[in-house]
Amino acid sequence: MIVGNLKPLEEIVASIADYKNIFVLGCGGCVSVCLTGGDRQAHELATDLNHIRHYKAGKPKFNVHTVERQCEPDWLNTYLTIPENTDAVLTLACGAGVQTMASIFDSLPVIPAINTTFMGSNVEPGVWQEMCQGCGDCMLGVTGGICPIARCAKTLFNGPCGGSSNGSCEVDQKIPCAWAMIYYKLKKTNQLHYLMKVREPKNWQPAGGAGPRKLVRPFNKPL
Repeated sequence: MIVGNLKPLEEIVASIADYKNIFVLGCGGCVSVCLTGGDRQAHELATDLNHIRHYKAGKPKFNVHTVERQCEPDWLNTYLTIPENTDAVLTLACGAGVQTMASIFDSLPVIPAINTTFMGSNVEPGVWQEMCQGCGDCMLGVTGGICPIARCAKTLFNGPCGGSSNGSCEVDQKIPCAWAMIYYKLKKTNQLHYLMKVREPKNWQPAGGAGPRKLVRPFNKPL
């Protein structure tokens, strides 16, 4: 799941200061699940912005709506109608949704209201933790399902650093050492032999080192 945080209100106010009619658009996808960009958060943001008195061009009017997913052009083209008098769109989608909106509604400024932070999972009520960085060459099968890229502060591939102590990361003692977790998980599943192999330096091209990534599914193949 893509996780994001709402931008500081002052930054959002500055970004919409030149517009009079603003379409606040929530997203019912990932950012809704992490309680950042869904319908409720879109209405809350519009309410907060409406309470602010000092705007450069006078107080804007806010129109609020939410679509199921902003990262899918079919959803936007089919289900989204932007009011005619709209000057700008303030979107609570992730970076992918913002860019999709900007490409489809290219005659309007599309302004992000959240910062996309990481891909993660819900580890306890109200808490999301980074789990994946989308490296394009998954190695979870040999690390006990624990990602050393996303969860090791130094992104090490061949075991812990010298600063790891009692299962904790040297960056912050409250953070578990990813490689300690990997060791105990592999031990539990009788897979410690994976730790005996020295891994070569990683090829970062699948992670985006060769430019923006793309996935193409042929439509002529049977399902």
